Amino acid sequence: MLGGLGGYLIYIALLLIIPIWAQSKVKRTYKKYSKKATSSHMTGAEVARKILNDNGIYNVEVQETKGVLSDHYDPRKKVVRLSRGNYHGQSMASSAIAAHEVGHAIQDAQDYAFLRFRSSLAPLAATGSNISFFLIIAGILLNMSGMLLFGIIFMSAAVLFQLVTLPVEFDASNRAMAQLVSTGTIRNNEERETKKVLNAAALTYVAAALVAVAELVRFILIYAASNE
Repeated sequence: MLGGLGGYLIYIALLLIIPIWAQSKVKRTYKKYSKKATSSHMTGAEVARKILNDNGIYNVEVQETKGVLSDHYDPRKKVVRLSRGNYHGQSMASSAIAAHEVGHAIQDAQDYAFLRFRSSLAPLAATGSNISFFLIIAGILLNMSGMLLFGIIFMSAAVLFQLVTLPVEFDASNRAMAQLVSTGTIRNNEERETKKVLNAAALTYVAAALVAVAELVRFILIYAASNE
C-alpha cells in the first residue's frame, strides 16, 4: 500500500515539477538574453517585418500586444503579435522570439501540413480538454467504465494536439534561425546564444506533451484494470 501510494505521489510530483521546471528555464533564459543586444540592433518588430518582407509575405501585420512572453501568430487574422518588450527590444531574445512567430506565418503561407493538421484539431482538442476530466472522474467514482472510456477518447484528442504541436514549434524555430542568419540580424558568434532562447521555449511544449501523455496512459491503465 505504501509503495503504491509512494509511487503515486512521485508520479503527481513529476507532473507538477516538469512544467514548473520548463517555465522556470524559459524565464531565466529570456531574462538573461533580453539584456544582450544583437549586433544589428534591430527591434523585434523590425526583425519580424524584415523576415516577412524577405519571404514575400506582405499580408501579415506585426502588432504590439499586452503581457510578457504573450507573443504569438494569429493565422485567422494574419497577425504576428509581439509583447511590448519584444516588439521594442533589440535583444537576442527579442529577435529570436519575433523570428519564431514569423516562422509560423511562413508555415501558414507555405501551407505547412502539421500546422494545418493542428488547426483542424484545435476545436476537438478544446472540447476534449474541457470535458474529458469530468467524464473520467465521474466514470471512476460511479464505476462506469463506458463513461471513463468516453473521457479517455476526448482526452486523446487533446493529447494528439499537444503531440502535433511539437513538430510545428520545432520547425518554426528552425525557420527562425535560418532567417535570422540569412537576414544578417545575428552574426555567427551570436547563433549559439540565440539557439538557447529558442530551445528553452521549446522545452515548455515538450514538457506539456510529456505530462499529457503520462496522464492519458494512467487513465488507460485504470480503464484496463476496471475491465479485468
